[in-house]
Amino acid sequence: MDLRREGGGVRDVLPVPPGRPGGARRWALPAAPLTLALLAATGCESTREAGPQPVPGPSGAVARVCDEPAAGPVKAPAGAVTVSPAVAGDLAAKTRSSPPRTTFWLAPGRHTLTRDRYAQVVPKEGNRYLGAPGAVLDGGEINQYAFGGPARDVTIRHLTVEHFVAPHNEGVVNHDSADGWVIEHSTIQHNSGAGLMAGDRQQVRATCLRGNGQYGMNAYKAGGGISGLVVEGNEIVGNNADDWERRRPGCGCSGGVKFWAVDGADVRGNRVHDNRGPGLWADTNNNDFRIEDNVLEANDGAALIYETSYNAVIRRNMIRRNNWVEGRRHAERGDSFPFATVYVSESGGEPRVRARTDHIEIHHNVLENNWSGITLWENADRFCNSPANTSSGACTLLVRDVDRCVQPGIATAPLRSDCRWKTQRVDIHHNRFVLDTSVVDCSVSCGRMALLANYGTYPDWSPYQGERVAEAITLEQGNRWRDNVYVGPWTFVAHDASRTLDVGQWRGGPYRQDVGSVFRPRGGGPA
Repeated sequence: MDLRREGGGVRDVLPVPPGRPGGARRWALPAAPLTLALLAATGCESTREAGPQPVPGPSGAVARVCDEPAAGPVKAPAGAVTVSPAVAGDLAAKTRSSPPRTTFWLAPGRHTLTRDRYAQVVPKEGNRYLGAPGAVLDGGEINQYAFGGPARDVTIRHLTVEHFVAPHNEGVVNHDSADGWVIEHSTIQHNSGAGLMAGDRQQVRATCLRGNGQYGMNAYKAGGGISGLVVEGNEIVGNNADDWERRRPGCGCSGGVKFWAVDGADVRGNRVHDNRGPGLWADTNNNDFRIEDNVLEANDGAALIYETSYNAVIRRNMIRRNNWVEGRRHAERGDSFPFATVYVSESGGEPRVRARTDHIEIHHNVLENNWSGITLWENADRFCNSPANTSSGACTLLVRDVDRCVQPGIATAPLRSDCRWKTQRVDIHHNRFVLDTSVVDCSVSCGRMALLANYGTYPDWSPYQGERVAEAITLEQGNRWRDNVYVGPWTFVAHDASRTLDVGQWRGGPYRQDVGSVFRPRGGGPA
């Protein structure tokens, strides 16, 4: 979680108005080609003779798996152990009595565990769990966990897992973050906590993560990081149903998926929509992400937060109608911060951290009718060993040892630089930003791009006081917008929250942003 300024606690979620997540609702979404048709029909007035090329949307099919799940095998595969729904605890008992690498076929019906809240299935290495059409594992609002334990390379396919009551920050499936799990063509829904945890090399494909109390998936592993994570072709919808940011204001503990210390993730072809809070949130020492070909839509908060992390490619995503709830609420409170749809907070490209890129590159995305655009932010008071670092106990990947970031060493090279998570080397290009204020129902507080920091004041031994960080993020750290297309009444914020710029000021000295971009002030209602 990020403190934008001393005092913090600004990420509380608002009351959910009618038609937003919570209660009975329909999850059907308009198809991506609607946006592509809009783009094809929209002309561009340019300050150049030739502008950027048209922006494509997601390159492949985007998941709609909650209402159309793939059916499992109607008969037990050869050699599989059949599990009966008529016997409570049959799945857990047969797992205990069978050797590793056994395949289990859950017959149609509602399977249960025994009435002990700690009862769960503890797989052995290489076990496979296949659900027949209509097979459901139901926690009955009694059991905390469905599948746990340390076994590696477990597979779960074609199974619905629901009504488990995992505690806050814990998960129902792969509770202990074991490595190498594959979850495919399944539905994990209406559980407390996180529907799913993650381990190394985990693959989550074509799965519905719906209506879970805290996260659809919590990619967190106690005592270590996660590598080689694949999240592909899933529908992630209506999560944070228990509204944790309201229950614990400022906790930074909600959304569709939360990633913690993940080194290497491919997040592609997912439909992430209607979650309370953010859709996707990478928080604290994540690295080497590719977030591509997703539809991120109608999340109450940001579509994507990339925070205190490194090196990412964000491309070919369709991003629309996000942050209406949180953005409007903060505007109504008079908060001048540019709440973003894509929020890059203390994150940047770092060549010394090994990855498939040494930048954060945001390109060929469509952002349509969100509350605002992209904010690049760096909190001057947040660094390794600062009391304002809400990722308490964590240091940067360049230092790791919190105890090194102290005076007098932190005041000089290399620690002066390496003790900070920096928003640097961010390249934003060939995107299309569309804003119709009559659709979003907003005025001057929306439709902003931002590149800024706060005035450093805290703690009193900080070497980053004053405007040093604001000057660095704005002018010295290689952050740039270029070759984008803007439709509608966009404004820009640079250096600090008090500097709101028009297009000419944004493109002029000293900022010189959006070289080669085109602007058309059309498609917006009264601003």
